[in-house]
Amino acid sequence: MARAPLLQLSDISLTFGGDPVFDDLSLVVQPGDRVALVGRNGSGKSTLMKVMAGLVEPDHGERILPPGVAVGYMEQHPSMAGFETLGDFAASGLEAGEEYRVERVAEGLKFNPEVAVATASGGERRRAALAKLLAEAPELMLLDEPTNHLDIQAIRWLEDELSTTRTGYVLISHDRAFLNALTRATLWIDRGQVRRQEEGFSNFEAWRDKVWEDEDMQRHKLDRKIKSEARWAVEGISARRKRNMGRVRALGDLRAERASQIKRQGAAAMELASGPKSGRKVIDAKGISKTYDGKTILRDFSLLVNRGDRVALVGPNGAGKTTLLKMLIGQEDPDTGTVTLGTGIEMAVFDQNRATLDENASLWENLAGDPEMRVSGKADQILVRGQPKHVVGYLKEFLFDERQARAPVRSLSGGEKARLILARLMAKPSNLLVLDEPTNDLDVETLDLLQELLMDFDGTVILVSHDRDFLDRTVSTTVAMEGDGRATVYAGGWSDYLAQRSADEPDLTPTEKPKPAKAAGGKASPKAPKDSLSFTEKHRLEALPDEIARLEAEIVKLEELLSDAELFTREPVKFKKATEALVARQEKLASAEDEWLELAERADA
Repeated sequence: MARAPLLQLSDISLTFGGDPVFDDLSLVVQPGDRVALVGRNGSGKSTLMKVMAGLVEPDHGERILPPGVAVGYMEQHPSMAGFETLGDFAASGLEAGEEYRVERVAEGLKFNPEVAVATASGGERRRAALAKLLAEAPELMLLDEPTNHLDIQAIRWLEDELSTTRTGYVLISHDRAFLNALTRATLWIDRGQVRRQEEGFSNFEAWRDKVWEDEDMQRHKLDRKIKSEARWAVEGISARRKRNMGRVRALGDLRAERASQIKRQGAAAMELASGPKSGRKVIDAKGISKTYDGKTILRDFSLLVNRGDRVALVGPNGAGKTTLLKMLIGQEDPDTGTVTLGTGIEMAVFDQNRATLDENASLWENLAGDPEMRVSGKADQILVRGQPKHVVGYLKEFLFDERQARAPVRSLSGGEKARLILARLMAKPSNLLVLDEPTNDLDVETLDLLQELLMDFDGTVILVSHDRDFLDRTVSTTVAMEGDGRATVYAGGWSDYLAQRSADEPDLTPTEKPKPAKAAGGKASPKAPKDSLSFTEKHRLEALPDEIARLEAEIVKLEELLSDAELFTREPVKFKKATEALVARQEKLASAEDEWLELAERADA
């Protein structure tokens, strides 16, 4: 018996008083769906998610939610009025006695539930909103950029959590590795329409390109037909006017069809212009250290950055990545040691906090008001890589239209704000790019283009990022902040770092490999026996038997289905999907049994 959908949108239209955001949009989310929601920045992803959550009322259409189905939405900017601590907010939707759910999730996401709401940062608030949603475990979760403000360890914990949940979810994220690992279907918003493919994000780009290729072919055929019919109309209409008026009207219909087609938005015309070459040595840090409030951030660290290097700083939140970055570029002094910047440095900085943007000023004012971009005597022009250019013309290169140029920055989506910062940064020639979390909120196409630009950039790049795929594609050196003041330099990107660290300490997983503590005299102290489980591991041990039983039951059902000898001939697609599902569940069962055995042995030690 088919199960009822978790959520259905039927013939949804929404305008916000201007051009349609959506028109006659319909979609269905089924139980257990794991869906990537993708589209250009500003295409309406977050708006659609709010319609799905019931937070935005459409102009027309219907949102259908079966009785008893709960939908949870992770808010980008949650209101916490009336709550004293983040934990109070996160537990507010739970029954008495279920607060342990928040504690478990808080451990994985690495936030402190005791932090007061009044002093919590934006990132801590977002993690609390995510913890609230995960702890409540509704039938359908709507997750809008859940990995923002999470470090790589917390992202991997969340990835594991979502990979084992029975809850259906729809996911917006810029993190390719995260989407590739978790999603089984894709919703694509394109020019106000939503398409669905029953494959995960890993197949999205091939699907998108095929759709666009088919579109271009159909448009080309239509243009040829219009041209042919128009030639006939000029040459043959006078001789047979009465009989062929229908053909004339058909030509008008063809032209109307062509005019009604919505033009695809092109890629952003981003460009990086290298300034004059810097000296061969760009940054030379020798023996630097830093301590804050008695906590050692960095100890006796040295790094030489040469011209053309691409260096990434990685590590848990609070490990000191931004502090090290500021010391390397001369914005902060080390307690000990020296940092020497090379000659001829022209630096451009991408600030993850977007403090360089005036939220209340317009996009126009944010560009024209920059002293380095101002053209004397011409209020409508700015300097772009040394040449005057009209403000609106330059904004259009970054996919902003004329109407947006006069709108306040606060009206932009997170991805659009990131694009505006890139517009400012790329207007100025530079030979040292400093990028602090540049990938947050960017759409796939813009992220691809940024990666290509960085690979072709003649200068030097230093960046902080938690995006594993982005790191693998762009950097040649990884500096890992490993806690207790330790920072270690590895060759290559994220995957290279994991491989090298695993080779050094094969008995531990890459994200959990502490260095052995030093005893007196400099000798390594013996490792503590694994005779205790963390809070998360205890709950995992309790949950695994149910998960194993569920997987075993699903395997039995699939084996029964595949025992039908005629299935392959009668329904080859169904046979293929059932076979793939059986293999996947057998692999998950083996993994779950191994995990239970390991945890049980440690618990009994």
